[in-house]
Amino acid sequence: MKITKEQLLHVASLARLKVKPEEEEMLISQMGAIIDFADKLNDLDVENVKPTAQALEIQNVFREDEQKTTFNREEVLKNAPVQEDGYYVVPKIVE
Repeated sequence: MKITKEQLLHVASLARLKVKPEEEEMLISQMGAIIDFADKLNDLDVENVKPTAQALEIQNVFREDEQKTTFNREEVLKNAPVQEDGYYVVPKIVE
């Protein structure tokens, strides 16, 4: 598909890009090649392919939940430089 200069400038405007005049022809050519490549997907026969089909087998990669012992609050807070009412005290950064 041939991209026009106006289309290129419109896309550049939407993307907030400045296109130099010496780059226009190169970008028009590259955009056309990208669209031609994507257009090849129209040649594929997808009649019997489910919309949710995956190229690779999907499997659950999560581990089983296991109950583990955790640190108690006092043990964790003993490393805090400043604590108050069972919580870390951090400097205020928002005014």
